[in-house]
Amino acid sequence: MRNATVDISRLSRQQGLVPSDRLVDLTVTVIGVGAIGRQVALQLAAIGVRSIQLIDFDSVDETNITTQGYLASDVGTLKVEATSDAVRQIDADIQIETINDRFRPRHSTGEAIFCCVDSISARTAIWRSAGASCQFWADGRMLGETIRILCVANDTGRTHYPTTLFRQEQAQQGQCTARSTIYTASIAAGLMLHQFTRWIRNLPTDPDLTFNLLASEIAVNADGEPARLPNAG
Repeated sequence: MRNATVDISRLSRQQGLVPSDRLVDLTVTVIGVGAIGRQVALQLAAIGVRSIQLIDFDSVDETNITTQGYLASDVGTLKVEATSDAVRQIDADIQIETINDRFRPRHSTGEAIFCCVDSISARTAIWRSAGASCQFWADGRMLGETIRILCVANDTGRTHYPTTLFRQEQAQQGQCTARSTIYTASIAAGLMLHQFTRWIRNLPTDPDLTFNLLASEIAVNADGEPARLPNAG
């Protein structure tokens, strides 16, 4: 799934930060297009990614309007279809594959994967199935106004990430998105995209980053040591 067509003039202001030539040959998979995943997909479209795969089994409900950025007219629509429509509003030439299903091992994925699901058990299953085959992996976790971003783009990240996949019963009660706001999800998505653009520029990435909005605290764990954050689902 490739599409080399891109309007260079549209991307001119970001060329020094996001090299469009590196995006032409990439397929980016977004697994879960809820609070964080929908924002990731829209930001990927805005920076010029040419090929996006969206995987989610859910439909839009009314609570998704305030917390996930869906439109009132999207209620009852499959999330992958509503997100695909929004992406095409940004760039009609992007190739989009939608899979209305939970992630399953039979699904082929892109070189870069954004894991935006809401449970540790789902993350673990996806990582075991697809983690070894991707070149870049970003996992966004959110609990209230606390964000944790985990990135695998080098050996340090690949060694560290499995240590963050604790047992589901160790997670704080409730799913990651049980307490969420659109602004927190948007910030989380932006931090994930920042790691992605560092990767495509061959810059070092951070394997474990936490951001507590309420306390105005950010912690970057460049050596892969566990971040001080509650065990968000």
